[in-house]
Amino acid sequence: MRLSNFYLPTLKETPGEAQIASHRFMLRSGMIRQQAAGIYAWLPLGMRVLTKIENIVREEQNRAGAVELLMPTIQPGSLWEESGRFDAYGPEMLRIKDRHGRDMLYGPTNEEMITEIVRASTKSYKQLPKMLYHIQWKFRDELRPRFGVMRGREFLMKDTYSFDASPEDARKSYLKMFAAYLRTFKRMGLETVPVKADPGPIGGDLTHEFVVLAENGESDVFLDKDLLGRTVPDASTDFSGDLEPVFKEWTSLYAGTDEVHDEAAWAEVPEDRKLSLRGIEVGHIFYFGTKYSEPMRARVQTADGKEVDMEMGSYGIGVSRLLGALIEAHHDDDGPKWPVSVAPFHVGLINLKPGDEAADQLCEKLEAAFEKAGVEVLYDDTSDRAGEKFARMDLCGLPHVVTVGPRGIKAGEVEWKNRGSGEKSGLPIEGAAEKIIAEVQNKLATLSA
Repeated sequence: MRLSNFYLPTLKETPGEAQIASHRFMLRSGMIRQQAAGIYAWLPLGMRVLTKIENIVREEQNRAGAVELLMPTIQPGSLWEESGRFDAYGPEMLRIKDRHGRDMLYGPTNEEMITEIVRASTKSYKQLPKMLYHIQWKFRDELRPRFGVMRGREFLMKDTYSFDASPEDARKSYLKMFAAYLRTFKRMGLETVPVKADPGPIGGDLTHEFVVLAENGESDVFLDKDLLGRTVPDASTDFSGDLEPVFKEWTSLYAGTDEVHDEAAWAEVPEDRKLSLRGIEVGHIFYFGTKYSEPMRARVQTADGKEVDMEMGSYGIGVSRLLGALIEAHHDDDGPKWPVSVAPFHVGLINLKPGDEAADQLCEKLEAAFEKAGVEVLYDDTSDRAGEKFARMDLCGLPHVVTVGPRGIKAGEVEWKNRGSGEKSGLPIEGAAEKIIAEVQNKLATLSA
């Protein structure tokens, strides 16, 4: 992609309303533009990151056996009357009436609608288990939207819903999603820990948040440091037999956020392994049993001819919120440091002297080599000053930056900067593209392993 053809409206000054790093850098790098309080337009650079995050989430849901569908954003209030949540949910839910005076709402979540969809065609235990998911824009009318996409009113969510015939099978579904979440965040280059959580208006008594460790986190997290860097379990595992040892292995090393801090569990952690850090929630999973299936009469017939309410769980990931969390976890004073798996482009290519025949030819040769190998490149072919080009690339946060100029060409090399480490080095022109391609591909393979 040539920068001269791209749309990248960067800002030199930080907008006054931007209080945290992710909000500042997303506005300044032209990833988003605010249209109303807590509502943003996603500009091309931000859209590229959003799409990559969405794709990783989708791939891991499919890998775990979930099946994708898409539910509407506008929901009939009658479904929420069935569950008893229409009046109970609170002012965060945007309630509207259509031209016939019927109650409608802009969906903040989809438990009622998915329950109606599944109950309509699921009558026997033989049709279960089922896990269905969608990735959809949602709206919650936050009283004080702030921190950019971290606490917005409109946001992109992935919601998965599980349906089982028994509590034992429902716990297996819960464990599959637990494992899928750990792998999802690992692929994005995020260090996340699962913590005990408050179910809030969703309900249920088994629930966990997945928290990204970051200096500007919104909650205090207390954990056993042995939890960090553990091998991620495989969501395709056939969890069977006694599930408690498996579940305990994954959940016994942390005590939870400050809202639900378990002092007894924390006291059992050895002093030399205790860590107290800040965290940002990026995912939340719930097993709530028959909270929705019972009032909405979503039932199946068992092998002995009895009718039982389906056991349900829901599993959410804040797809758009993840951009903010990624920046909070990976940035410096100059901009984001995108992990290669979610970076808007893998490589930034800077031509210091557009119009110089040798510089133009070398840049075009490098650009072609990157594109042929499937390495995404943003080629700065503009006539802007060198300092402006360098600052812009830092602000974009691309993992690798290659700089081409007449002086370097004369010396037979290009400059290569690793955005993550900040290290710079000269690379011989011959073989430069191949070395950087290998770096990108190796890192992608590591994150996907």
